[in-house]
Amino acid sequence: MLTRNQFLRQLVTAAAGTSLIGLEHASARPADKRYLTFDFHTHPGQFIIKGSDKFPGDAAIAKTVGIMNSSHLSGGFFSLVADMPIINLGPTGVVTTTPYKPGEAWKEYKRQLGIYRDSFKPTDVILSTKASDLANYEKQEKVVAYLGCEGGDMLGNVDHVDETYRDGVRSIQLVHYSPNDIGDLQTSDPQHNGLSAFGKEVVKRMNKLGMVIDVAHASYNTVKATADITTKPLILSHTAMSMGADKPLARRTISVDHAKVVAGTGGVIGMWPSGFFPTFDAFVEGTFRMIDAAGIDHVGLGTDMDGNFKPVFDNYAQLIPWADALKAKGLSDADTRKVLGENALRVLKQVL
Repeated sequence: MLTRNQFLRQLVTAAAGTSLIGLEHASARPADKRYLTFDFHTHPGQFIIKGSDKFPGDAAIAKTVGIMNSSHLSGGFFSLVADMPIINLGPTGVVTTTPYKPGEAWKEYKRQLGIYRDSFKPTDVILSTKASDLANYEKQEKVVAYLGCEGGDMLGNVDHVDETYRDGVRSIQLVHYSPNDIGDLQTSDPQHNGLSAFGKEVVKRMNKLGMVIDVAHASYNTVKATADITTKPLILSHTAMSMGADKPLARRTISVDHAKVVAGTGGVIGMWPSGFFPTFDAFVEGTFRMIDAAGIDHVGLGTDMDGNFKPVFDNYAQLIPWADALKAKGLSDADTRKVLGENALRVLKQVL
């Protein structure tokens, strides 16, 4: 039996002869400011690697922020990367080079925090910890930047959660690529059979403080254990529905059951336009697959901008072409608005 969205896509395409081929090359017009738009996961200008010989320079940060504003991106989680110094891109994917020594992860977190503060304070962003700033998107001339951290490797003890909150962090992704003491990853052998005892403490403390828990990169068992104890909606900031083990980055995708667990908390899953998708059109279809699995109230966008692998959505000027493509395939304007940002605002209002 066809879902409502599958039926609408077939009906609209058949009636109008709609083709999205080549849309990724269409001249992108700036996003209509009446749309609330939100990115659950972005690394503008690769700011986290400032100080290394690979850093593209402060101009790269300014460039991405400029495109965010000219395209009217309303807000997003600007993400630190907790395990950045101990991971490398190998021939079969990202690998851990060496474990952190005691205290190193916290020191690295503080270093990146300083970069964030120094790099974005003089740019055209609103550094925020409040959902109300995003709710006022129509009045804002600048993108609203919330601070997130990809991986909880730096925590070590639950009191560090409180300090990250005082630092302005409003989302922590529990795990990334380096195995840590919080939970299991999609891309490594399990160590905790899901969420560890410490991980449960972290989840409860984040709930108490009002921090968004991100379960991207976490194994199904870790996500399920987190969902079982959280009192607030979860996000899974950047992923896609599974389409077979032969796809690039296949281990980072999720099943229907995985998607339903996140949706069951009232949470949102960010569509990840990585090299998993061969074209922009395929990404559009992937968005509908996620909607069919999780429900229209539980899908958003997580671009991994400036840190993604062969992205098919690599510029915020593609926000409206993405919206147009979703509507051309049968999504209503109201439902398109949910995916672009209204679902994100709902979660931020419930958690922050």
